[in-house]
Amino acid sequence: MTRLTRIIAGCLLLPGALAGPVFGQTDALPNLGDTSGQIYSPQQDAALGAAFMRQLRQSDLVLEDPEATSYIRALGHKLTLHSESPGFTFNFFLVNDSAINAFAGPGGHIGANVGLFTAAESESELAGVLAHEIAHVTQRHLARTFESASKLSLPTTAAILAAILIGTQDGSAGAAALTAASAANLQHQINFTRANEQEADRVGIQTLAGAGFNPFGMSRFFERLQKNSRLYGTRPPEFLSTHPVTTDRIAEAVTRAESYPAAHPDNDLRFRLLRAKLRVGTYLNPTQVLADFQRYHGRDGGDIPEERYELALLLGSNEQYPQAVTIMERLHKQDPDRLAYRLALAELLQKSGQLSLAEQLYRDSLALYPGELAIVLPYAATLMTGKEVNRAYGLLLEAASSYPEEPAVFKQLAQAAGLSGQEAQTHMAMANYFYLNGYTKKAVEQIRLAGDVSGLSDYQAAKIQAQRTRLEKQIKEDELE
Repeated sequence: MTRLTRIIAGCLLLPGALAGPVFGQTDALPNLGDTSGQIYSPQQDAALGAAFMRQLRQSDLVLEDPEATSYIRALGHKLTLHSESPGFTFNFFLVNDSAINAFAGPGGHIGANVGLFTAAESESELAGVLAHEIAHVTQRHLARTFESASKLSLPTTAAILAAILIGTQDGSAGAAALTAASAANLQHQINFTRANEQEADRVGIQTLAGAGFNPFGMSRFFERLQKNSRLYGTRPPEFLSTHPVTTDRIAEAVTRAESYPAAHPDNDLRFRLLRAKLRVGTYLNPTQVLADFQRYHGRDGGDIPEERYELALLLGSNEQYPQAVTIMERLHKQDPDRLAYRLALAELLQKSGQLSLAEQLYRDSLALYPGELAIVLPYAATLMTGKEVNRAYGLLLEAASSYPEEPAVFKQLAQAAGLSGQEAQTHMAMANYFYLNGYTKKAVEQIRLAGDVSGLSDYQAAKIQAQRTRLEKQIKEDELE
């Protein structure tokens, strides 16, 4: 059973968890299974989506890697521009789970497990799965099949959806936890039908081809996953449980793909580098992996860029910084604008104690990629290590305005504010951090502490009080029984 399923099981065992009143009068969720066709309003969908994301973050499931997040969002955005709802706001993120899975949640939140990313052999394969999930959203499959939602409060609805959509590698354990609170029926109701899957395949392949990816990316991933499923024994990839793949379905996907013009071969180095980075992050014994890697690829990683990059990361994870820096410097020199090389080299320089060189590289990189969060966060951390707190604070304050939904930004902003003696801002930033991670009561406590700081201006005091009022109102609505 996953961490989230265990947490949700405890929530669902509370008396009346599935029969409580709606989440406030204006935020009540409609009966999505009503034959009249009534479904979420955009506002209700957004509210449920936000609660869904807070639940995932509270359970420590969202991968906090700005570089990986930036990539998956860019890839998703490229696809959505060619979807059937190009104006809809989506949020793409990675789940810190080695299982092969992806899902479409409420509010356009689409998650892909790290295991799915590392299992994909090309960017078109990864894009194919994302395009399939985008289609589930644009065709309103989740909204149309999740019935009886009007009987649930918003937090409970979000919690159940999070438990079901994230899934578990042990299907029986997950089902048992949900059945304990009579939620197994809900799981059955949101399982996508064969018609849903066919429609998501059809629309997804259209999106995939329209965005310039190989239209066979989806079918190739499905086919390889099916062929390898026997290797998983009684615990196949979660993706096969939530998205059943049959020979007929693969054949239909291939036929659809054949109707589109052939695409250029996949050769996206950014995808391959990030896949290598994520793979290194999953190794339980990096020392043994390093020895094996050098035995097969040589002491310097060979001639393939992503293999040398992976070797440098492995050396860094084993604290062999001089050799790691040498390899990464060579890669950076050969491809100076490559963000992945810049970020990895700066991190290795910082860890090896070369703060001034790391700071300079981050500064130059930010000039090349203005506002890039994958640069801002490690750059600010390096500045704080070097006692340049005010510069770090300024960077993070600007980032908080640009990325109001990123908890990591507010966590670092609180640190910088605290080091620079700005007590009220420290508590305000922590309030945002706690709220985005699903801890609304802790957020209110931080707001209260901010309001108690002496010397506040009238504007600051009013802003703090307004935020406290909003959060306290939400807590009361969440706790309605």
